[in-house]
Amino acid sequence: MYAIVEINGQQFKAEEGMKLFVHHIKDAEEGKTVEFDKVLLVDKDGAVTVGAPTVEGAKVVVEVVNPLVKGDKVIVFKMKRRKDFRKKNGHRAQFTEVTVKSINA
Repeated sequence: MYAIVEINGQQFKAEEGMKLFVHHIKDAEEGKTVEFDKVLLVDKDGAVTVGAPTVEGAKVVVEVVNPLVKGDKVIVFKMKRRKDFRKKNGHRAQFTEVTVKSINA
């Protein structure tokens, strides 16, 4: 059984026991459970239920493993040759590591 769930504007395929790295959840604490009810699709042993836009009464329960995980550093470098233009910028995304406990549909 798996579900497609929307978490913080991104869609994830969730199965029980799966670890996910989602965009940082503000109020997350380690060991706390969080429920997401924006379930877009549920597959129960081949019986697929597609929501319009979401599946009624379905939710995904996850447990927060690590509330703040820093992603890889990304360097953005812009340059125009022979114009004396160089701009260097960086970005490092923050994630929350969660484990899917159950899918209720």
